Amino acid sequence: MRTLLAVLCVALAGGTALALTTDGLRAFTSEDARRLEVSEAPVQLPVLEVLGTDGRPVSLSDPERVTLLDFVYARCETVCRALGSEFQQLQTEIRARGLQDRIRLLSVSFDPEHDTPAGLAAYARHQRADGAVWQFAVLANAADLPELLGQFGIVVIPDGLGGFEHNAAIHVVDRRGRLVRIMDLANPAAALAEALARVGAANATEAHPGAGS
Repeated sequence: MRTLLAVLCVALAGGTALALTTDGLRAFTSEDARRLEVSEAPVQLPVLEVLGTDGRPVSLSDPERVTLLDFVYARCETVCRALGSEFQQLQTEIRARGLQDRIRLLSVSFDPEHDTPAGLAAYARHQRADGAVWQFAVLANAADLPELLGQFGIVVIPDGLGGFEHNAAIHVVDRRGRLVRIMDLANPAAALAEALARVGAANATEAHPGAGS
């Protein structure tokens, strides 16, 4: 009996700890937790100076289009390749469905030391990016990088070989400049569906100003 009670106590304590560390059993990793937090409380993005491939300012959000945003660096040979492939698929789908006036793609470099606007222009050509759909950008001031990455929950760690280890996802930014969802990079179709839903919600709110939030 004592053994049984001991086992039950350990199980109860373990279950309580698990619930506390997984946000009530809803999130099992820090990545899950940040996605859940953003979906429940959208994050207003900071106003930072970001430069496009032509050296001109680019906004992290677009008042006319929902933005699907990822973080990359041009020298990356691993996860950024996967992101590039997914964004190529999204670009093809957006153009095929004539959605370029409602949805855009934006890839932001977190390596301003190496990724100049001119360098990103070459990288964009390598990715076969259509500038009307898919833009590349880098911070004008490297000192703003911690704030930007912190807002998106991106963790970047030098790998000791000149590159970086980093988490990756597709971030949905609405037309009000808010990070509203974080989607899995392996499921671009879901990210596109979420963007379309946001476009529809915004249009409904504009048609009926008293509706929505």
